[in-house]
Amino acid sequence: MGKSILKITGMHCASCASSIEVSLKETKGIKSANINIATEKALIEYDSNIIDLGKVFEIIKSLGYSAVEDFGEENNSENKYLKLLKIKLGLSFVFALPLMYLAMAPMFGIYVPEFLTEKNNYIQFILATLVIVINFGIWSSGLKNIVRLRPNMDSLIFLGTFSAYVYSLLGMFIGMEESYFESAVFIILFISLGKFLETITKGKATAAVKKLAGLQSKDAIIEKNGEEISIRIENVKIGDIVIVKPGWKIPVDGIIMEGFAAIDEKAITGESIPVDKKVGDEIIGGTINKTGYIKFRATKIGKDTMLANIIKIVEEAINSKAPIQLLADTVSYYFVPAILAIAFIAAGVWLLFGYSFSFALAIFIAVLIIACPCALGLATPTAVIIGTGLAAERGILIKSGKALEIARKINYVVFDKTGTLTKGEPEVTDILEIDNAKFNKKEILKIAASAENYSEHPLAQAIVNEAKKEKISLIKVSNFEVLPGEGVKCEIDKKKIFVGKISSLKNSKEIEGVSVLENKGKTVIAIKVDSDVVGLIAISDTLREHSKDAVNSLHKNGVKVAMLTGDNKRVGDAIAEKLGIDRVLSEVMPSEKAKTVREIQDEGNVVAMVGDGINDAPALAQSDLGIAIGSGTDIAMETGDIVLIKNDVRDVAKAIKISSYTFRKIKQNLFWAFVYNIVGVPVAAGVLYPLTGILLNPMIAAAAMAFSSVSVVLNSLLMKTYK
Repeated sequence: MGKSILKITGMHCASCASSIEVSLKETKGIKSANINIATEKALIEYDSNIIDLGKVFEIIKSLGYSAVEDFGEENNSENKYLKLLKIKLGLSFVFALPLMYLAMAPMFGIYVPEFLTEKNNYIQFILATLVIVINFGIWSSGLKNIVRLRPNMDSLIFLGTFSAYVYSLLGMFIGMEESYFESAVFIILFISLGKFLETITKGKATAAVKKLAGLQSKDAIIEKNGEEISIRIENVKIGDIVIVKPGWKIPVDGIIMEGFAAIDEKAITGESIPVDKKVGDEIIGGTINKTGYIKFRATKIGKDTMLANIIKIVEEAINSKAPIQLLADTVSYYFVPAILAIAFIAAGVWLLFGYSFSFALAIFIAVLIIACPCALGLATPTAVIIGTGLAAERGILIKSGKALEIARKINYVVFDKTGTLTKGEPEVTDILEIDNAKFNKKEILKIAASAENYSEHPLAQAIVNEAKKEKISLIKVSNFEVLPGEGVKCEIDKKKIFVGKISSLKNSKEIEGVSVLENKGKTVIAIKVDSDVVGLIAISDTLREHSKDAVNSLHKNGVKVAMLTGDNKRVGDAIAEKLGIDRVLSEVMPSEKAKTVREIQDEGNVVAMVGDGINDAPALAQSDLGIAIGSGTDIAMETGDIVLIKNDVRDVAKAIKISSYTFRKIKQNLFWAFVYNIVGVPVAAGVLYPLTGILLNPMIAAAAMAFSSVSVVLNSLLMKTYK
């Protein structure tokens, strides 16, 4: 299954996006298509065995638009488009201002020279024509989409301004005094101004992604044959030795081979204090070396770097859709045809009531112009863009609009213990001899470490590390076997050895000292030789620095917290008591984690599962919201709906808060977008005229329409003040 982000040009409103989206979804081989009018990009998933991107481009082109694959590279196309809009807007004002003077001056008793008065209509015609020519793209787009039977916002503007222009042109030749040249011009002028402001504000909305892209270095200094050589970043190869001096940007991901440095990772992880890095530590491309001189071996380059993955995740998130967007999309798809029908019906009704053609025409134009599907189309994506950007700046990667929407509903968070609430770096704290056994502490550790040397479990590594610390030589074992959720077994000198959780033994409660250790929150490992338990090893995993703060933050937001652990109930309860956790799910086998999460869901809860992204994948997938913690590891990047780049569990509460804040903004935007159209269209149709004499001038309608979209985007931009 392929996934690509496409840059689409030629879209002018939400109905354009809906039209493309519907056509793509109807195409065999395309699994999903999400068009984001705010970024003018499409996120598509497709079966590459059935359809390729070339065919997708052809479909989009047949609809009157063009598309190219977006690789997240910086280009100047947006700046060029903005400059072009600026030039067109400036020229339009140059010709529109004298037209406004000619049309409006007599109304306000302002003097107009006689030679201009005599040729007033002809001068207005010339000035109006020049403005229309400058902005002919609106007419061209509107007409093309009418011909294709896929009318969009430009189609409404085209019909309204074309009607006003042609009516005025005919009136000029037959000597009518009424003219709508100024209406046609000012409608186009306000629409152009609105598009210009909208483009600026949309550009600000995507600032977070641009900021991330700007972190990418252009050059690198590598060491080759003892010399320092400057090369372009794209020429760095895996294995190259890269040199970074104080104040320099780290070009690619790697492992330090020489030196020591304090690395500023704020732009990637949100960590405000520089992180000390030494030989053997991993460093991230795009971060800054504040102090120290280092040499590192490049391990990831190009699209495989952590920064490139973060940019990709954020890009996909802002181009995905929150479920609430579906309502706006559905309305937008049918909106333009409905407005066309309302405009014709309204004009026809007023003609039937005996009003003049010019009166009905003004109604027709006002209805067409005031309608705005753009505000509806921009309401959700602009808020999602800012929301995901706010999260990314804090080291929280929200991978989709759907995840952003679900996060606010979470009322139960389940934490995996090891590696999430604890550091996942357990240490041996006690070694106990069994009175009737003939093994001392050193021998117990030697047997246990020899057996566990073949296991990758954190508890096993803690035992092996303790043996290394004591400089104990390990023994060769045979018939080694892992017992999932229990421990390991093997043979040493033809004796059967078991090293594993004390709870795996039938008589565990009878062994002296076990309860004392477990009540302290320690995990007890039994060492069994043949049928006898010869010793116990107690292991303690250090709690993360901010685990208690994370639980407290969730409680303040009314969210319950559970802890999932393979340890027995006494160990789980001891840790839960320290952290203030509501519920302990102990002695849970790895294969049972997803089932346990499902049981909590069956109680009517909306559940977020927080794990390290390595062995918690089934539980993360089962939960309503999977949150992977793991310092941005590759596996964590691929697992879960939200990725916490830092090992800071407080970010779980932050993610939920940002989600709730973003969703409030989405609801505000949608409310005003719907209200604007629900109120504006009937007023433009003249429903208030019989009672109050109020009739909406088409120019005022154009101004209102233009600024409705801008106001929605500006409301989203206010999110940047979030603390």
